[in-house]
This record gives sequence, C-alpha cells and structure tokens, in this order.
Amino acid sequence: MPQTVRVNVRAVANAAAVRKTKRNGRDVIIVPSATMPDDVVMNGSQGKVLYPADEIANSYRQLERTPAPLGHPMVNGKFVSARDPEGINLGYIGAWNENVRQEDGRVLLDKVIDVEVANRSEGGKAVLAAIEAGGPIHTSTGLLCKLEPVQNNKTYAKIARSLVWDHDAILLNEEGAATPEQGVGMLVNANGESEEIEVINSSLTDVLDQEIDYAGHRLVEALTRREHAGVWERIKTAIMDAFVGTEREPSVNRKEDDMAVSDEQFKALSDEVKTLSESVSAENLGKAIGEAVANAVKPLVDAQAEITANQKAKDDAELTELREKIVKANLMDEAAAGELTLNAARALAPKAEPGQAAALNGAFKGNNDKKAGFKLPAGEKE
Repeated sequence: MPQTVRVNVRAVANAAAVRKTKRNGRDVIIVPSATMPDDVVMNGSQGKVLYPADEIANSYRQLERTPAPLGHPMVNGKFVSARDPEGINLGYIGAWNENVRQEDGRVLLDKVIDVEVANRSEGGKAVLAAIEAGGPIHTSTGLLCKLEPVQNNKTYAKIARSLVWDHDAILLNEEGAATPEQGVGMLVNANGESEEIEVINSSLTDVLDQEIDYAGHRLVEALTRREHAGVWERIKTAIMDAFVGTEREPSVNRKEDDMAVSDEQFKALSDEVKTLSESVSAENLGKAIGEAVANAVKPLVDAQAEITANQKAKDDAELTELREKIVKANLMDEAAAGELTLNAARALAPKAEPGQAAALNGAFKGNNDKKAGFKLPAGEKE
C-alpha cells in the first residue's frame, strides 16, 4: 500500500520581479515564484522520489488562493496545514497565492501580500523588510502525496501519486531543506482522527538537473552571441541539439563552399558533444564543454587553413600568368604589372589577348587616315 507523506519543497522567488500595486484601495506587493518542474526527482528519506508531470498537471491548480504563511506552521513541534485554525494564527501575514499556472514545464504563481495586514505582525514586517532589501526570498511548497514503490530503477526509488497541495510558504532565516528526521506532520484521517505522517524536506536548488539546465541555458546564450557563421554555426547547432534534444536539421544551409566541412566531420563533432552532455558533472560542465569544442573544432580549422593555403597558391599562379600576358602585350612594363592585384589583372587581361591590345597612340587610326583628315606628302599615292 502506498505510504502517505508530507513534502516541503524549497525554491527561490524572483525577487527582481517584485512589483507594487493597489487593490480595492489597499497597497499590495506581488512576488513571483515558482515550484515543481515536470518529472523532477528529489531526495527522500527512503531514496529518490519522482514527481511525474501528469500528477503535477492534474493537481497544481489546488494552490490557487491558498495561504502563503511565513514558514510552515507547526503546533507542538508538528507540521500542520496552513489552513488549520491554529496554523493560520501562527503563520498568516496577510499573504496568499494566486495566478497559479504552468509554463515551460514548471508551476508558476504569484504571492500577494497585503501591506497593511503584514505590518500588524513582526513576521509580516520582517518579510516586507526583506523584500525592500532586495535579497533572495525563499519559498517552500507544502503538499501531501502517496509514495508508490518502484522496483529495479536506478534513477528513483518511488513515484509520488495523488498530490494534494496545501500552501506555498515564505521562508526567512529558515532552512527549508532539513533532513526528514527533523519534523513530522499531522494528517486528519478518514475517521476524523489525527495521525502522524513522515515529512520529507527537499530543495529544488539542490537538484543536479536544475544546475545542468542553468549551465546549458547560459552556454546557449553565449553561443548565440557568436558572429561567426559556417563552421561555428554548425558547432552551435550541434550543442543546442545535444542539450535541448531536438532532431532538427542544422540551421545553416549546406553549400559546397561552406567552409568545406564534410558530413563525417560534423557527425563526429555532434557525437562528441552528445557524449559530453551525458557524462560530465555540473561543476565541470563549462570547462569540459570548452575543451571538447576546442578539440572538435581543431580538425575543421586545420582543414580550412589548408583550403585557404591551396586557394592562395592557385591565385598567386594565376596572377603571375596574367602579369606575364599583360607585359607581353605591351600594355604595361614589368614593374607596373608587378603592382597589379589579381582582380585588376583579371580586368585588364582581355585586352592582352591577340588583336585586342590598345593602340599606343590613340590618334592613330590605321587605314582610316582619310576620314581622320590625314594627307599624304606631295608626290605620293595612296
């Protein structure tokens, strides 16, 4: 039979996006926050627990209009519901959760704090002061669920089912990722009696996948700022494909003269980056990617250098040949021809073809001397 537990999931609110407004003539502060990514795996007292995307999607709306107490309410050393009368008396500071939604595989919500009500308690004043100071504001979602055991799975030992969301608390000077042994909770059973249940305290900030995701996004942003096309565009596409998991074609058209990178070279690079994403730790992710990309790029850079050198040799040979033709056609002397660039020599080359050379004296018209007004000396015939 699945075990019922209470889970407190710590996260960090977006303090930079805090905004102030008025509702019904009253000052309120709105603090955006987030919790529970799809298919997140977090630590539990009996092994890691998977929180499936479908279970989250089917239940997260329960957080709408729930209390946002200061800390998780405790009565006689035991966690209680934030909607329990004693829980309300202990933790209510005039704050609640609303605008609960799912975006990009994560549950997002706003905490609305009534400034006047918050100023009636020391805890509420402390929260307002923390927000005004601009420091990090931690939050923690309290929910109930049933843990379903899983056999022969290396990633997680249990699956969370039947999620019941109770509240999303504000934390100040409180460690939200304590060990499970540091607290128990109370649950009213079907007979109306209270029973103790295990409490699992977890933290999204400790999830390795989140750290890798953060590093990956920063990497993609850095690569996007690159101005180089060709080879680097392909490398960027390969890295993005490896982390995002898409199967799209590279974004750069494969032209014959596009840096002359073969399909085999590009595949080797893509495979190396994909292997990297599966094997490196979050701490060494940036360094490892840098080294792997550098190693993977080297053959491509060397190949391009060789292509450039070969092309230069061809251009030099062509320029030498064109200069010789121009000198032989008496268009320029050797010194002047030696100053010509390849493009200039190509433009002048057609005039060096037999029968195309320009006359040395532009006034000389050959057999058209009559039309030019040229008269033969006296006594000579045409």
